[in-house]
Amino acid sequence: MYSMQGIVRKSVNNSISQFERLGYVANNLANMNTRGYKNVSFEQMLKEDGYLTGAVRTDFKQGSIQITSNPYDVAINGNGFIPVVSPEGEVAYTRDGAFKQGKDGYLVTNDNWIVGEGIKIPANCYKFEIKPNGEVYTYDKANTTPKKIGTIPLVRFASQESLEQAGMNKLVPTEDSGEPELVREHECFCQNNLENSNTNVYSSTTEMLRLNASMLASMRMMKVVDDMYNKAINIRE
Repeated sequence: MYSMQGIVRKSVNNSISQFERLGYVANNLANMNTRGYKNVSFEQMLKEDGYLTGAVRTDFKQGSIQITSNPYDVAINGNGFIPVVSPEGEVAYTRDGAFKQGKDGYLVTNDNWIVGEGIKIPANCYKFEIKPNGEVYTYDKANTTPKKIGTIPLVRFASQESLEQAGMNKLVPTEDSGEPELVREHECFCQNNLENSNTNVYSSTTEMLRLNASMLASMRMMKVVDDMYNKAINIRE
């Protein structure tokens, strides 16, 4: 049997857990239009002592692929990530293939991280083509022989669920995820396409409303217990 203090402590703990879960749901909804974003959830578990705990999990299910007609856009159809390098040399991994040509001609992300080991697209080329295996070719003129200028790498991890969010739609490896492994033979890249977020708007909205109602009920319970506790103190006095 719990004391009033124990009930209050448990209610506070459970409300904090629900609030954290609500934060992840809200973040998923905020990123519903973020290319390649993967839904993140806080799965709650009820311990034997009545306290809630939980674990953060990322759903790496494939998002829908949308045609954009932008030659710099690349979608990944299947498992894997594209390594990108910051101006400071930091390496991260992403599924957001909304790329562009940087000021030095290199293929970069929207926040200017270099794609792979650096793929420089000539400013005067007629067009460039990204093959399904990641090889990039340029054409000087129409109906001319293409020149290979690089390859967009695709990597996979032994445990992609253990990757850590790094901000700006990027992930970094952890001890549990293992090191990235280069995929040498694949047909996963789709030029002129982008992968959409895999967030389910309807289920996320329903979950947010349910959690909000649950938190309000917890707060009301805490208020009732607090009033009872104050009355008990007054009786003793």
